[in-house]
Amino acid sequence: MNFFDLNSNIFDKITLKDILSKISMKKLLVFLFMLITHLSFAQVNGGEQIFQFLRLSQNPHTTALGGISIINPSNDVMMSTGNPALLRPSFHTQLGFNHSFYYAKTKISNVYYAHYHPKTKTTFGVGLQYLNYGNFQLTDPIGNITNTSQATDYALSFSASKQYLERWRYGATIKLANSHLIDKKATALLADLGVAYADTTNKIYIGAVVKNAGATIRNYEKGFTQPLPLDLQIGFMKKFKKAPFSISILAHHLTKWDIRYDNPADKINNQLLFSDSSTNTKTKTYFADKLFRHFIFALDINLGKRLEISAGYNHLRRSELSIADKKGMSGFSMGVGMYLNKFTVHYAQSYYHLAGSYHELGLSIRMNQLFGLGNNGSKINWSEKYSNSF
Repeated sequence: MNFFDLNSNIFDKITLKDILSKISMKKLLVFLFMLITHLSFAQVNGGEQIFQFLRLSQNPHTTALGGISIINPSNDVMMSTGNPALLRPSFHTQLGFNHSFYYAKTKISNVYYAHYHPKTKTTFGVGLQYLNYGNFQLTDPIGNITNTSQATDYALSFSASKQYLERWRYGATIKLANSHLIDKKATALLADLGVAYADTTNKIYIGAVVKNAGATIRNYEKGFTQPLPLDLQIGFMKKFKKAPFSISILAHHLTKWDIRYDNPADKINNQLLFSDSSTNTKTKTYFADKLFRHFIFALDINLGKRLEISAGYNHLRRSELSIADKKGMSGFSMGVGMYLNKFTVHYAQSYYHLAGSYHELGLSIRMNQLFGLGNNGSKINWSEKYSNSF
């Protein structure tokens, strides 16, 4: 079930130090540093950005891992929606789709298809992310119903990924996002850029991705531009040779340190009788909380080759959406996956708030194994099978 399972002897010949010594890799690192430095001055607090639906998980396995996953090597094509670098030849002709039973009867559906082109040694992917918020009744100023309208968001994506040396993959995704909220419309062109590194000898996996970098083509209001939900994410995953589980740590919102909302309750007033209040108001620093809001912790447990149980903890979600007196399961998520010969099935349950959780179902189908198409399949590179390699 792992795309990194290559011969470990091959990896002994090339080390991370050798890769970083390459001129092309140095240029890439310099470019990423300059990009991150520029983006750190462009970020704003949460809630001030449009197209926030692009932050949502597009598959149950990612949802079970806390809502973001950019390095998990499971053999499910939908995982590459989090990081285009995870696209690989073994996903050839895989078709994945999922549906979320989201809050307030919001309907969320995602579809993704991957195809490997052997001549260019490139794996391509196309996807659709769709949200339907339902019908809304429109009224006049005195409350008379005048009409009904819908609110929908969707994004079309096109991805490509290639291998670099033995342990690296890199990829990019271009997305056209559109939002139609009753009588307001907006359109944006965005891109995700990602890299993935695997050391299968020590079972260490590292990934990084810049997500939702781009510009708006059409704004909700003319002459008024709002920022996009740009994010920098870095992930680390460790598998254990003699234990059937793996742990992962995901860091997000790395272009801005303080992602807490301004809260008057953060100030403690120690004002005494007849004293100047301006000199007796102490502000908490909340260093630990600010730090852990950037992290998601996740766990995968493999019960044999076919069954997998996943769980995750999102501290940002728990901090923002839980009730102080009764936090409940806010911020936690869990799920289960079944890896069959021709199908991969996932289910996830995620808790945002004490009010309840939402459920998500996903299915990935290996189309070339289910429908070989005979001689015609060979002509269009449909029936080819590729190894599950990095």
